[in-house]
Order: sequence, then C-alpha cells, then structure tokens
Amino acid sequence: MMSLDLKITNGTIIDGTGSPGYIGDVGIKDGRIVSVGKVEGDASREIDATGLVISPGFVDIHTHYDAQVIWDRMLSISPWHGVTTAVIGNCGFGVAPTRPEHRVSIMRTLEKVEGMSYDALAEGLGSDWPFETFAEYMDAIEARGSAINLAVLAGHTPIRTYVMGDDAMERTAIDDEISNMAEIVREAMEAGAIGFSTSQATTHHGFGGKPVPSRLADMIEMDNLVAAARLGGAKIVQATVGPTLFHDQLALLSQKHDIPVTWTALLSGMSGPGSHRRHQETTRKLRAEGVKIHPQVACRPINFDFEFNEPFPFEMRPLFKQIMEADSEGRKAIYRDPAFRAAFREDTAVNARNAVAGWIDRCVISMAPGNPEWEERPLREIAESHGKDPIDFALDLSLETNFVARFRFPIVNYDEDEVAELLQDDNLILGLSDAGAHASQLCDACYSTHLLGYWVRDKGTLELEQAIHMLTQKPAELFGIKDRGILAESAKADVVIFNPKTIAAGQLERVHDLPTGADRLVSPASGIHAVIVNGEMLIENNEKVGDANILPGRLLRNGSAA
Repeated sequence: MMSLDLKITNGTIIDGTGSPGYIGDVGIKDGRIVSVGKVEGDASREIDATGLVISPGFVDIHTHYDAQVIWDRMLSISPWHGVTTAVIGNCGFGVAPTRPEHRVSIMRTLEKVEGMSYDALAEGLGSDWPFETFAEYMDAIEARGSAINLAVLAGHTPIRTYVMGDDAMERTAIDDEISNMAEIVREAMEAGAIGFSTSQATTHHGFGGKPVPSRLADMIEMDNLVAAARLGGAKIVQATVGPTLFHDQLALLSQKHDIPVTWTALLSGMSGPGSHRRHQETTRKLRAEGVKIHPQVACRPINFDFEFNEPFPFEMRPLFKQIMEADSEGRKAIYRDPAFRAAFREDTAVNARNAVAGWIDRCVISMAPGNPEWEERPLREIAESHGKDPIDFALDLSLETNFVARFRFPIVNYDEDEVAELLQDDNLILGLSDAGAHASQLCDACYSTHLLGYWVRDKGTLELEQAIHMLTQKPAELFGIKDRGILAESAKADVVIFNPKTIAAGQLERVHDLPTGADRLVSPASGIHAVIVNGEMLIENNEKVGDANILPGRLLRNGSAA
C-alpha cells in the first residue's frame, strides 16, 4: 500500500467538472492526486474535511501581477481566496521585453493605465531589472519562485515599445517594425508564453494622456502578431476591446488563425440598462457558427476608489482630456473653474448616456481627512447637509485636502439581475479580477470567495458545482492549462478546502505594504480551511503556513510545469 504525503477525508468532493458532489477522500503523493473517492492507506498527514468542500484550486485568468511577482512572490492576495493558478500579462500590458531606456515609460504607462504606484514599481523592480527580453523575464520568474502557479501572456504594449520606442504611442507601424514585433511574439511563445494579449480600449491611456501603444496598431499589425503567436504555439489571444477591435475583428482573427479569443469585458450597464444582451446574442451566434470567442464577465460591481488628482473613472470622457494633460497644479486650476464644474455636472447627469452617468447617487466618500465621520457615507448626503451641490463639494474637498480625499462608486456591473444573466450564460467565461492592478482603487482579487459566498450561498443564483466549474476546469481548459482545474487521478495537486457555510470575501481594508509604503486595498477571506499548491500546504485556516521561502508554485510554460 502506497504511503501518501497527504490524505483529505470525509469531505464533499466537487471535482470541477460540474458533476454532482459526493462524500469522499483525496490522496496526494509527490505533488499529484493519486486517488479520489475512497482512499486507503497511511499518510504523513491527514485532514478531516467533514462538513467542508474539497475542490480544485481556482484559476484566475485575468491578473496583472507582472511587476509585483518580482518583489512579492506570495502574489497576495490571490492565494488567500483559493487561487492556485493565475494568468498575468493581460490587456497587452507587462514589463517584458523592456530596454533599459524604456523602463520609465513602461512604469509610467502602468501607473496611468493600471493604477499602479510609480514609486512602488521603481522600488520593487529595482534600478537594475533582472531581465530585458521576454525569455529572460520568464527565467527570472522561474528562478525567484512563486507561491502559486503562473501562466504568462506576451503583452502587445511592451513589445511595440521595444521595437518602436516613443513612436509606439504616436503612429502605425511600418512593415519592418511589424516583422520585428512578430519575431518577438514568436520567440515569446517559444519561451513559454501561453498566448498574446492586446488592447484597443478607449479608456486605456498611458503616460501623458497618450493612447497606450497597442491602440495605435492597425489590423495588418494585429493579424501579423496573432499569426506569429499561433505559429509559436499560442493557446489563446486575450483582447480588451475598442471601436476598432470588437466582435467582427476578433471573430476574423479567431477563424483565420484557428485560435480561441477571450475579450474583456462583457459587463452590465456598459452603455445603459440591458446593453449586455446584444453582446450576448452576438456571441451566441458566433459560437453557433463555430467561432472560438469567449467574452469575460465579472461577478462583482466594478468599483473604483479614487482621488481627483488621478480621476480614473472619468478619464474615458472627453471633458477630462485636459485633466490628463495637466500637471497637479494645472488640474487644481481646472477644478476651480465654474465652467468646468458645470460641464462636469452635465456630462455625468443621470440621463447622460455614458458609464459614469448618475455616479453621484452611487458614490460614497471613502477617505475624508479631518472628518472621519463622513467616510463610507453617501457623497450626496454629506454635500446636501452642508448646503452644497455634490460635485462642488467633492471638488472643494479634494482641493482643500490637496487631493488626499477619496471617493468610491461602481461604474458598471452593479445591477444584480443583469449580472445574474451574465453569470448564467455558458458562452461566457468568468474573469476580470484585475489582481495586482488598480491596487489603491479597487480589489476584486477576492472574486472567487465572493462568487461562492454571495452568488451561490446567499443569492442561490448558481449551484455550487456550477460555480466551482466556472472557477476551475472551464478557465483552465480555455487557456490550455494542463493537469489542473480538476480533482482526478494524475492531476496536479492544486486543492482548496473550504466551508460552504462561511466562505466569503471580507470588507475592503486599506494597507500600506507595497514598496515605499504605497497603499492598496485588500480583502481578507473567510471560510478557507486550506489551500494546497502542487501538493504543498500553502494556507491553512486563512494563514500562510511554514517557511516564507517555501514557494510551491510553478511557471507554466505553454500551460505546463517543467
């Protein structure tokens, strides 16, 4: 009889396939699951999972830990919430390849578009980055190790910057530049990238308010890069959509190159109530025609916590172009201008046809220096109690506190009936945690525990088996991640044990634990009994166990660990 490293007994096994759960055991040896069901024999350690669920580790397909992995090998907070595999390099962003002379530009772009602290990036990455090329970046990740498994997308923006320099933010590419980019993409796939990512979202502005480099790419460039990715063995293309890269263009790329495409993101309320349904219908028709198209959806309202020196939620509006182009003092002057305030009121009124329409009625004050009693209370309520218009009050408070005051409101995905329609659509894929990005503005890295606690237990919108399938096998298979996402003999031993009665994402907390003491929002998890990565116990009772240098995660080159 084989002696096991770990035996988990008497739990409800939900294997990730969507099949009904059943009471049983799981046996683990040498990082793999060796038996599921009734497990005989001794083990070095045994866990009694009576009353608990045993499931595969969760697979988060949309994160931005590209820089953070260099200084935070734990990749917090994802494993707190049962995530054992994460995909980085989404939306065309990343930190490789990067020439030394482009490092500031890349970090400034991440600061602007992904809400990352420049000071934290500069301190965390150091003065001498341990990589330049994409292959060197992959080697650096693997050499450092990580707590959870990582798969990497090759991002369009750093590749374009590597080839074109500052011109990447100014113009389309010429033939030689496209050829050079295509070669880098192909080499990235050979180095182990799982796919290629890009963005043409109109909300994606880089340093100085300029479009991020990928937005300047035409379809000739896009076609060549997807072709190179496929030639190199890419499993998937991820795109953040825009007016020139949406259903028709993505369907063409997918069909021509026979590759799945997942796009970010299909959310409730993007352009008014019910607007998601036409995109669902278009997707349904494309899928019926055999097109491998997979829109990503989110299970949480897309909240942004911001201050008006970096008013990310409003940067999509033409009115705020002048704000993005101004320095801090210039922004203050604009905010004082009564004409700007009047235009701001009109542009975001309840009946305006844009994503920030009516924001005031969804907004709370999240930080009020000198007036903590205002925090977490509605902006309108506090403003009216002072006899002021809410926009005047918000801008005055921002100016009086030198932009320290903060505000929070959901931009989209806050209509729960509509979100339920998206979550129940099997043509769609759960993603958009954005873990590692917008650290001081939002925290959706807790999406997995929120899904299981809120949408399964509290709302009853999803069955537990269905939700776990959405968190495990479904994303793993789409992204070509091998031997993970299921509880089955010979599969890698990525396992989560949780209490279905108590699992939840906790209230957001602001901490200052990034390099240079930069702040971020985090959410503690409840109900997570254990997180096991490649057979190693990583988290037990919501706490990391063992030596901090024990990092059981693996770099998944082309979807598989070495």
